[in-house]
Amino acid sequence: MGRNSPSSDRLSTSSDANVGLGFKKIRDRFLFKRNSHAENHREDGDERDRKFDRHGRNRSHHNRIGRKSFSFKGIHLFYLVIAFAFFAFVVASVLLQSSITSVFRLGSERGKSFRDGLKFGGSLRFFPDKLMSTFAKHRGQDRSTMQAKVGLRPPRLAIILGNMKKDPSALMLFTVLKSLQRLGYRLKIYAVEDGNARTLWEQIGGRLSILSLNRTEHVDWSIYEGVIANSLEAKEGFSSLLQEPFCSIPLIWIIQEDTLAKRLPLYMEMGWEHLIDEWRIAFTRADVIAYLDFSLPMLYSVLDTGNFFVIPGSPVDVWGAERYIKSHSINQLKNNFGFHKNDLVVMIVGSSFFYDKLSWDYAVSMHVIGPLLMKVAKKEADLSFKFVFLCGNSTDGYNDALQEVASRLGLPDGSLVHYGLDGDVNSALFMSDIVLHGSFQDEQGFPSLLIRAMSFGIPVVAPDLPIIKKYVVDGVHGLIYRKQQPETLMRAFSLLVAEGKLSKFAHLVGSSGKLLAKNMLASECVYGFAQLLENILHFPSDAIHPGQSQLQQHTWQWNSFRKEVEQTDTEISEYDQNNIFTRKSSVVYSLEDALATLDSMKDTSKNETNDLTEEIPSKLDWEILREMENSEEFERRETEELEERMEKTLGSWEDIYRNARKVEKLKFEANERDEGELERIGQQLCIYEIYTGAGAWSFLRHGSLYRGLSLSSRARRPRSDDVDAVFRLPLLNDTYYRDLLCELGGMFSIANRVDNIHNVPWIGFQSWRASGRKVSLSVRAEMVLEETIQEDTEGDTIYYWAKLDLDNGDADETLTFWSLCDIMNGGHCRTAFADAFRQLYGLPPSVEALPPMPEDGGYWAALHSWVMPTPSFLEFMMFSRMFVDSLDSLNSESNTTCLLGSSKLEERHCYCRMLELLVNVWAYHSARRLVFVDPNSGLVEEQHLIEQRKGFMWVKFFNFTLLKSMDEDLAEAADDDDHPREGWLWPYTGEVHWRGIYEREREERYRLKMDKKRKTKEKLLERQKYGYKQKTLGR
Repeated sequence: MGRNSPSSDRLSTSSDANVGLGFKKIRDRFLFKRNSHAENHREDGDERDRKFDRHGRNRSHHNRIGRKSFSFKGIHLFYLVIAFAFFAFVVASVLLQSSITSVFRLGSERGKSFRDGLKFGGSLRFFPDKLMSTFAKHRGQDRSTMQAKVGLRPPRLAIILGNMKKDPSALMLFTVLKSLQRLGYRLKIYAVEDGNARTLWEQIGGRLSILSLNRTEHVDWSIYEGVIANSLEAKEGFSSLLQEPFCSIPLIWIIQEDTLAKRLPLYMEMGWEHLIDEWRIAFTRADVIAYLDFSLPMLYSVLDTGNFFVIPGSPVDVWGAERYIKSHSINQLKNNFGFHKNDLVVMIVGSSFFYDKLSWDYAVSMHVIGPLLMKVAKKEADLSFKFVFLCGNSTDGYNDALQEVASRLGLPDGSLVHYGLDGDVNSALFMSDIVLHGSFQDEQGFPSLLIRAMSFGIPVVAPDLPIIKKYVVDGVHGLIYRKQQPETLMRAFSLLVAEGKLSKFAHLVGSSGKLLAKNMLASECVYGFAQLLENILHFPSDAIHPGQSQLQQHTWQWNSFRKEVEQTDTEISEYDQNNIFTRKSSVVYSLEDALATLDSMKDTSKNETNDLTEEIPSKLDWEILREMENSEEFERRETEELEERMEKTLGSWEDIYRNARKVEKLKFEANERDEGELERIGQQLCIYEIYTGAGAWSFLRHGSLYRGLSLSSRARRPRSDDVDAVFRLPLLNDTYYRDLLCELGGMFSIANRVDNIHNVPWIGFQSWRASGRKVSLSVRAEMVLEETIQEDTEGDTIYYWAKLDLDNGDADETLTFWSLCDIMNGGHCRTAFADAFRQLYGLPPSVEALPPMPEDGGYWAALHSWVMPTPSFLEFMMFSRMFVDSLDSLNSESNTTCLLGSSKLEERHCYCRMLELLVNVWAYHSARRLVFVDPNSGLVEEQHLIEQRKGFMWVKFFNFTLLKSMDEDLAEAADDDDHPREGWLWPYTGEVHWRGIYEREREERYRLKMDKKRKTKEKLLERQKYGYKQKTLGR
């Protein structure tokens, strides 16, 4: 199969002669339907579905291949077979190809050039170029950083279930997740809807959460290393992942249904481009669209954006076969097909992708089995063989073509029987005695019909294709014949048939094949998903990197689904007779309904617009209106000039006051204050909640105590008084620095000319992540905090409620402040901090530059969630600006992209994790009190008492006088354009102010004042000398 993206995918064919052809597009090809028969099982009352199904059948089943069957009875046919032996060997394939193709040409000629390019015995391969190059680059980065990582917590994965039914897709995902859990992943399960499998999923993911339409926005996806969504229904569950700040979270979307694929041709025909775009946006958001079958990328090619990937392996065929066996009888099925119970039925299937396109497969099969028929007719005269060719559509009239072929070969009427894939394929396979795979096309995935046949316990005969030999052992699980040696096929049939029936060897092969098929692709599926996660996830520095050494031979978790598998067809209505999942996808149909409503509204609006076209003014009307406006404007200006020349009294003071009040009322909207600003009047504290992106809106608090601080101008909440950090600090327009600084960039914007926005004695900050991680202040804690700061009148105190904590798993040692910092920053926190500190203060290399932090078991602040006096905040910003500039200079001089990150995501937010802890170092060594406020109960407890710090604090480096002098030196250098290096960051992080700037501004104000006095004096002298001149009127 191929990909449709010309930039990233390629479709190639190769033959035994090493002849290859390249194809770029497959969108114009037919939509192969593995379960096309399922459309006949829709509800009778659904008119829309019947209409859509008829449309789909007419488009995709008009060019099908017929099935053929041979029936030889009696010794009188022996001589006939002998007479046609050479004919069958030499010209059978050509004759059948011509006969069958002549009938098939009645349909569409779509795909003809593709069939011509695909050589006999060639191969058709799906290869995701874009993803494979991304994976290779990702693995190269991981090898260079994996050695330095010291992870202490397991990586976290979020799982979004589209439904909680116990079906084959659930069995596959449950097996994969159980294996991932053994590898060390910690799972959290979310579901779009509740179901009977809730207790099953809670075995591996703990308490399960239901994602309602409102609940989806309250999940902090940033705490997970990745998200796995299962089925199309999961689209409603990850809608918030399409918005910042969650756009960078890796998303793997597993799609096993073809429900949407069947609708896409209809959408294109109806012109519903916006509906296709809606799905394309969702498909584009996923880093990987994972399919379990190589046919699905072809079906969804319209939505391909280069992120399609195939991990073969699904228990759907085995599931359906085991359930079908319990409710059906082989003899009854043979009777329904018109066969005798003693007939040996050989079912011949073709390529998995060209059931209705490549009649070459079936012509070759006829050519190969010719000698077999001759031998069987000679040895077993009374034995009846039925060769059934499974392909095409039952309504396409292929039986006539097969009868024509039979008459040309001189075979009796009814020798060739056709059975369509839109019928009950399970019944056709279950009644068969032998299944022959007649296609020589090399495929990437194991043919699904062979898996289903093996699950029925039917012996299979297949050519020596690589995919067949990969799983099937010749003579054990099935029989393999060489495609260039027809005698090997005859040998295979001679082993399977003895004394007019299947031999014991055939039954043994069928039993072995059934055991193989039950769990044949389980290990490959589990390993494929484990490998995909390693290729797509960015493991942070504090997460343990899971290996694959614990992956062993796996089987599907049948025990957890035994009850559902043992149910019969009559007990389960969600599966059709062919065991293909046909439940209507609510998200697909709900979007269609929404589109129908939107289209009807557009039609109504269009009709209203047509009614109004008659009332549109003409060109003459516009000219008359323009003349009237010009005349009124001339009269108004003339009246104003006359009034200016007339004397008038000003009136009493009451009239003047009344007129002034009238003007104020007219300007009320311009002078009106925001509701939030009015609520904050008289308060002592304002907490700024820092956020980026619309995905974080639901985590923000409401009330007079809080005010939003947006790091993106486009992401501000509508109808709110949120502060635009980009407007206040233009540096944040650069996404590179905005990502490097994170929340600290918002603090820089508030400190920049702070008097214009903040004029209360206390200031606080809180990241949106605090609410997402359930550590934001409760109502009780807010009241306690406000009461505490009102009573705090002595000294500098910092109150914080989000403590630095790390899930260290089974680690026994107590982690110190700097060890935690190292873990969060790829093991380089101490080194980078000491180097930046040394460069900031100009310390020699021999002097220790890492400020000591105590190991007293106290809490440290995290998530930028704290409150302090406004003057202390400005002092902290002064130190932070200089430290960030020093850190940035070290990072720009290094050979690596980021000093403090090991993954791509950490490199993007390089400074963020260290800057999150910077307030602790500054507060501890500047002798500020550190007080922890329990976010739930409001309990206040002081940490790291000042009395215990004596002798450990580096107060001299954090002295306000020293920091102020350093700040003025940097401001003077910036004012004189004396930059110490290219790309100097400090001047762009806030105000540049020193005494020289103040004196220059004062001189400028004095000069402007003197100029104004001089101009006024010159004007008075000119009037005294020449008098007052009246301006000319009427011009």
